[in-house]
Amino acid sequence: MPVEYKDYYKILGVPKDAKTEDVKKAYRRLARQYHPDLNKGADAERRFKEINEAQEVLADPQKRHRYDQLGPSWERFAQGGPTSGRGGFQWVFTGAPGAGSGDFSDFFRMVFGDLAGAEVFGGAGRERARGNGRFRARAQGPDVESEVEVSLAEAYRGSERSLTLRREGGGSKRLDVRIPAGVRDGQRIRLAGQGGPGEGGPAGDLYLRVGIRPHPFFRREGDDVHVDLPVALHEALLGGEVTVPTLKGRANLRIPPETQNGRVIRLAGLGMPRPGGGHGDMYVSVKVVLPQKLTPQEREAVEKLVRSDEDVRSHLL
Repeated sequence: MPVEYKDYYKILGVPKDAKTEDVKKAYRRLARQYHPDLNKGADAERRFKEINEAQEVLADPQKRHRYDQLGPSWERFAQGGPTSGRGGFQWVFTGAPGAGSGDFSDFFRMVFGDLAGAEVFGGAGRERARGNGRFRARAQGPDVESEVEVSLAEAYRGSERSLTLRREGGGSKRLDVRIPAGVRDGQRIRLAGQGGPGEGGPAGDLYLRVGIRPHPFFRREGDDVHVDLPVALHEALLGGEVTVPTLKGRANLRIPPETQNGRVIRLAGLGMPRPGGGHGDMYVSVKVVLPQKLTPQEREAVEKLVRSDEDVRSHLL
């Protein structure tokens, strides 16, 4: 009886030029979706076996190379044609369909039977069962995602968090997690092997999604930081040195004479840390604060500043 061809790329939903890491990502996603312990659908177990088999081939360079060489000669092979294949390898038949290696399809056993002698297959997780030569599925545990919140100051300098992971069925585990300096809002931190337990395979990973609380006066844009700086009228007119807050601490800023309201002054290197080294910049927006409740003497002084021939709206009219 002809053996059904298995399109492993279609099973995992990846293109034929997919990288191994993309194959593994697709496998982990689908394995979580169709794992019989999590999916009680009538077709879940069959799909789970197909997904494991596809990963077994596409994540193993030797098997994938052989599989990619099948090409148009597969139909001739499936119909019982010549056993001499393309690409310098021989077709292998290791028993009647349905016999042995029950977790693999007849297609897999016929094409890769000579490669099935390894004690442990690759990333898909198939392990030889001791004593009877059969194979059982080893499923990697599901990945788990959680959230952690930090302040902008903590994101600037880096911080640590102590987390308590509660396991299904009871028990807990404490983890000390380092939040890297410069972390961005929404960035995920991967903790390998701290996810859900596997079914005979390794545990999944834990992903922490970082949330950064809004700051009362700093605004972050990429690796740069922006702040509005109140400046008194006399400071804007005459210039002078003022103190500004930064995430690193206080800094001195020189206000040039006759600084206009809204002028932006750049402080190089006082922004957020960059992953590759260095820092972004800080941008200070001058906000001139006008005095209120003027005394008669102050009003007289201001009137002396007024220039009767100055029209500041001439460009609008």
